[in-house]
Amino acid sequence: MSLYPLLLPGVRQREFWSWAFYDFANSSYTTVVSTAVFNAYFVATVAQGKPWATLAWTAAVSVAAAVVMVLGPLAGAAADARGRKKPFLAASTLACVLGTLGLMAVGPGDVALAMVFIILSAIGFGLGEGLIAAWLPLIARPTALGRLSGYGWSLGYGGGLAALALCLGYVQGAQMRGMTAAQFVPGCMLITALFFAIAALPSLLVLREHNSPEAKAARANPSTLPLVEQAFGRLQRTWREGAHLTDLRRLLVAITGYQAGVAVVVALAAVYAQQAMGFDTADTLKLVLAVNVTAAIGAFGFGWVQDAIGHRRALMLSLWLWLVMVLLAYFATTRPVFWVAANLAGIAMGASQSAGRAIIGYMAPPDRTAEYFGLWSLAVRLATIIGPICYGLATWVFTGNHRLAMLGTGLFFVFGLIVVRGVDVERGRRVAMTGKD
Repeated sequence: MSLYPLLLPGVRQREFWSWAFYDFANSSYTTVVSTAVFNAYFVATVAQGKPWATLAWTAAVSVAAAVVMVLGPLAGAAADARGRKKPFLAASTLACVLGTLGLMAVGPGDVALAMVFIILSAIGFGLGEGLIAAWLPLIARPTALGRLSGYGWSLGYGGGLAALALCLGYVQGAQMRGMTAAQFVPGCMLITALFFAIAALPSLLVLREHNSPEAKAARANPSTLPLVEQAFGRLQRTWREGAHLTDLRRLLVAITGYQAGVAVVVALAAVYAQQAMGFDTADTLKLVLAVNVTAAIGAFGFGWVQDAIGHRRALMLSLWLWLVMVLLAYFATTRPVFWVAANLAGIAMGASQSAGRAIIGYMAPPDRTAEYFGLWSLAVRLATIIGPICYGLATWVFTGNHRLAMLGTGLFFVFGLIVVRGVDVERGRRVAMTGKD
């Protein structure tokens, strides 16, 4: 299948695949560390099942998200100012890989050490996620943003699937030899770090900058101002000129809302499966493997749907799927029903996350893509603070009742639906491109 009709002139197909391969690489971190293995290991083994264990995990994730909220827009603005995104992408990738390797040293009772390396790795992941997304509107035609974002996101779930399969094989072998979680989880962290580092190489080596004419001029004639000062200056300009970007602001608010619910599922799915449904580590890994398959299907399929029916309608449809999933998870008392809920979450996750990225790309001016995706990263990271912390507080208030906490998560998707209804995507693109209503 030729991708050239979907790509902007001058963009090679291998560059698209090298861009998409970063989704393949970084999904290993979210799948193994954030979703399937280390989060449950932290609660059950590192924090030894204390009443505050889930809250401690969500606190670490939230601190990292707060840092990314500050650094994400700055890094994006700095990359746009210099016309060089790849050095920033390389640095963020290295931080995530080193933080993941650091988790190998974490054992029972090492709560503070675990939180340090979780924060470092999550900061690296968050910054890299925003930076790699900035290439999307620079390589894809406006009419193909949904499909190409979906292709990348679905390939990403394939990466999570591959990394998790490697870990599952390792864990099952370790359990047959009588090893405990404290003995085999460090091996999973090594597998994940190496997977991320190796799979990210195509993006770092093959992908070109594809700067706009304005960014090329900035690169040819670099400013004499310090980089941090340049970055702050660009953000101040966006703030001053952004009063008329009503639809962009509304979209970012909606993303913050529904991504808070998504963040709960990503960060706490394994915890919920073990605490509410009685899954062990091997059961959880098998579940997350299946969910990655359905998430890949959701991202791929909804990319076509998004370009066919429109960005806003596709996003709203994915949020309705999320609400159905929450209700199924709440009422599930048997494993088959929970498996249905989990796989529905996979479809909704792939659809909503890919759709949000594509809409931002559609509304971003070519000379400020990294900056706009920095704002997208800010919204997503704010969501990862709000969602998991609310879930952690709910489990504390309801004395460990994960079902009630999950039911409350549905409110985030209701909020997202209400706000997204008021977004006019075409008007938002027109205003962003021309500065006029």
